[in-house]
Amino acid sequence: MKTYTAKTLEDLLDIAAKERETTKDQLTYTVTEEKSGFLGIGSSVTAEVFGPSDVLNFIENYLRTFFDNLEFSIDIVVSKENNTYHVNMNADNNAIIIGRGGQSLHGLSQVLRNATNNHFKQRFYIVLDINNYKEERHSKVGSIARRVGKDVQRTRIDAILDPMPNDERKVIHQVLANYDHIETVSEGEGSTRRVIIKYID
Repeated sequence: MKTYTAKTLEDLLDIAAKERETTKDQLTYTVTEEKSGFLGIGSSVTAEVFGPSDVLNFIENYLRTFFDNLEFSIDIVVSKENNTYHVNMNADNNAIIIGRGGQSLHGLSQVLRNATNNHFKQRFYIVLDINNYKEERHSKVGSIARRVGKDVQRTRIDAILDPMPNDERKVIHQVLANYDHIETVSEGEGSTRRVIIKYID
């Protein structure tokens, strides 16, 4: 995130977009000061501006600093697809970073997301994965969703799933979104938040 000052907001965004080699519609800004001047002379606007490249760089630098402090050697690739930032990592000791049942990876994901949100004062959807662990986990969660969804359709009895992280709950919602007579809702707080698959007429 960087602060710019120009005569008009349009001029300011033009400068920021050119510097980042992107388009103005890709930028997010917050006006921090406006000066009207006298008869239009001396008028200016100041704004904090960032784009996707700033978010990508922040995520990568944050993780590299984190693992450097732990003296972990790790490969990190950060990309953006639609509104989601994807982080793929690989290290010699992936199992330690993943933790039991993915708890360490989930904790790191929360810390990274909170740091990014706080820095840019905006909410981001970030998927943190290591050696395709999350990709494989999402595939398993999707299979569970389809199986349980069909059971609920057949029995008309609601199913309560075990607590799971936000990204895995999102997979459940997406997989069952178009199932007939099925509704999915998330209930609970924090680590106890879970998905309920409900039968509806």
